[in-house]
Amino acid sequence: MSEIIISEYLNTPVVTAFIGNKMEYLSFVRDNELGNIYVAKVDHIVKNINAAFVRYDKDKTGYLPLKNITGACVINRKFTSDDTLKNGDDVIVQVESEAVKTKKTKLTTNLSVSDNYVAVTLGKYGVGSSIKLSDDIRTFLSDKIKEDYENIMDAYHEKLSGATAGIIIRTQASEIEEEKAFNVIEDSFKSCLDELAKILSDGRNRTTYSCIHRSDNGNTAQHIENAEAFLKVRGESDYSVIEDTGIHGIRSAIDDLKHRKVWLKSGAYIIIEQLESFNAIDVNTGKAIKGKDDIAFKVNLEAVNEIFRQIRLRNLTGMILIDFINMDDDEKYEELIHKVKAFCKYEQVHTCFIDVTGLGIMELTRNKNDKTLKEILKDVEKAVDNSIYQ
Repeated sequence: MSEIIISEYLNTPVVTAFIGNKMEYLSFVRDNELGNIYVAKVDHIVKNINAAFVRYDKDKTGYLPLKNITGACVINRKFTSDDTLKNGDDVIVQVESEAVKTKKTKLTTNLSVSDNYVAVTLGKYGVGSSIKLSDDIRTFLSDKIKEDYENIMDAYHEKLSGATAGIIIRTQASEIEEEKAFNVIEDSFKSCLDELAKILSDGRNRTTYSCIHRSDNGNTAQHIENAEAFLKVRGESDYSVIEDTGIHGIRSAIDDLKHRKVWLKSGAYIIIEQLESFNAIDVNTGKAIKGKDDIAFKVNLEAVNEIFRQIRLRNLTGMILIDFINMDDDEKYEELIHKVKAFCKYEQVHTCFIDVTGLGIMELTRNKNDKTLKEILKDVEKAVDNSIYQ
């Protein structure tokens, strides 16, 4: 039986999920700006990076790529597809990623809202679905929504100030009874469109730097729902939600995630390096029995499981380079690639297999959805240090 455990780390609430007495999911419950939507003002345009620096709070600026600006979000003038942003423009923006070190907050005008069953994004077009859905369910739901998609968009054309909106059907849609699925998905789609229409309307009537939509990042219940979705995707439907009693060693498990070296059951180990521009993971045989048949292949397969667990728990994002143990058998290397691709498919954060370089380095990319665990722990530890002197 799996467990979702609500605990604390240095006075910060955390939600974890355990499968077979091993922590597989970790989320810090903390207030942050990710997903918040603001009425902002363009400070200045930087043409050589094709971006605008935008002030979304009196003391905060972020950068907004100039490509694919949603015209409905420019609220001080009529903005057509041939227009470009100008200094002083008022624009509705959403925080896409938080500021980290020297990198400023990344903003977007592709405003996105969601519920349990769909995610809807302004400025996009068409119907998509989670790759975690089975082919039959994905085809059934997508085809049904596509039949009415144009009619729905026409009905919301004026409310959305002429903007389009794309819909992604989420994994939890598979839990809806088949005969009710279409109506539930369509209602969810329209509800999200109503929310986007309200955000656009509010933005036109609020003062600059107003926050017109806040995400649920600081809501423990939302983090528990995310943990439940994580377990269900992995076929873990029998689970309990409990308060931490101390027997699971959660603080110790989190502290272990600060270490570069991670031992595997076989005696092999992996080394994880978080660098400025990419993440590097190296697989080593270590204490594994070198005379054993197919030791490289067996260690590599074992390492895949732990590598994806570490990527998820540490929230490694961007480019990830993995140096597996060299193998001469091409068929076994293809089997290893197949396993990596299968793990990518079931990650909640979009993770993509790219290629294997001429030097045998496997390349993955993982979307940035939040700060890395390393960065979050720095924030948490800093907050504890500051509270000592207050």
